[in-house]
This record gives sequence, structure tokens and C-alpha cells, in this order.
Amino acid sequence: MLAEFISYTKVISFPECAVQLFFFGVLGVLECLLLAVMAYDRYVAICNPLLYTSIMSSRVCCRLVSLALVGGFLSSVVMSANTLSLNFCGPNEINHFFCNFLPLIQLSCKDATARIIGLLLIVIAVGFISFSTILVSYVYILSTILRIHSAAGRSKAFSTCASHLTVVCLFYGTGLIMYVQPSTNYSQEQDKAVSVFYTVLIPMLNPLIYSLRNKEVKEALRKAMYRKRR
Repeated sequence: MLAEFISYTKVISFPECAVQLFFFGVLGVLECLLLAVMAYDRYVAICNPLLYTSIMSSRVCCRLVSLALVGGFLSSVVMSANTLSLNFCGPNEINHFFCNFLPLIQLSCKDATARIIGLLLIVIAVGFISFSTILVSYVYILSTILRIHSAAGRSKAFSTCASHLTVVCLFYGTGLIMYVQPSTNYSQEQDKAVSVFYTVLIPMLNPLIYSLRNKEVKEALRKAMYRKRR
């Protein structure tokens, strides 16, 4: 995608488009499921701190990440097969800056309503599983935090969740705008604008959001800003 931005010929072959579509699906679903895994991790850390090392052992972490990866792979296989098996005999210009599912389906020669419904059902199913896990985890987390008597303890618990919660709001906020909207309000220009958030801005902000929890990073940033002022 980045190479296409700086090239003069905005052309991509069908196999290259298929590969890009597949990995976009894998990484999108994987991030969605990993956010749920991270919410569960924070639930254990705050609600069961004494049992954290035994519950979230290395083996459990590997299994959870493996399940998320398998979920992303299988979901993308189904979504990509559902999209690429259409007949493309008409226009071959994708109104997007990468091979995305909905813009590609719209190039089909035949009615693809059933394919779009199937795609949305997979997205809603994955989003529901992930979001419900996050929601239930944070209900328990909030209940536990409210029972903490010391202000320092509550502040530490909130800071543990702040970065993750920020990424969840950004990721699911753009996802809801992208996929859960009436078809009458769908606009490809809006689609492209929202896509910039979850393909460029959110991945760019993730390291910054998570690293700002690190005391050494915050101290280095403070010193750098102090030197500039001088």
C-alpha cells in the first residue's frame, strides 16, 4: 500500500490484491481478538492479583495468542474466499487505497447482497465475541476498583487499563462507523476516510499510547521537552 502511494502507476494484479486482502483480514481479526485477550489479562491482574502468575502463565498466554491467530486465519480464509469467488468482468478500478472487502465486492458483475451479508455476519460475530469479553472484563474491573479504598490504589488500577481502553475506543469506534451503519448512509469516500484511522493512525498511535505508561519513556520525553524550551 505504501509503495503504491509513491509510484506513478496505481496498478495491482489480482493475485497481489488477493494476498493483500487475506492479510488485511487476518491482522484485522487478530487485533480484535487480541484486544479481548488483553482485557482478560487486565481483569486477572486487577481482580485476582495474587493468582495472576498462576492464571496467566506462559502456557496460557501462548494458547490465547494462538487461538486469536487461528481465529484471524480462519475468518480471513472465509471472508477472502467469499469475496474472491465473485465474477469480476466489469470495472477493474477499486475506489480505495488498498484491496478492501466492500469496495472489491462492489466491482462484481452480479448481485453480491448475499456475500455482503455473509461478510457482515462474520465481522459482527467476531466483534461481538471480542467486545462482549472486553465489556464483561471491564465491568468486573470497575467493580473491583470502586471497592479499593485508597486513592493511590484506584489511580494505579486505572492507569493499568488506560492505554488498553484508549486503543479499544479508537479501534471499535472506527469499526462501528465502518461496518455497523445503514446501507443508505454508506459512502465510499467515508469508507476511505475511516479506513485511514484503523490502517494508519491507530497502528501509528499504538506504540505511543502503550509506551507512555513506561516511567522511563515519560521521563525521557519530559527531559527532551525541557531541553527544547531552553
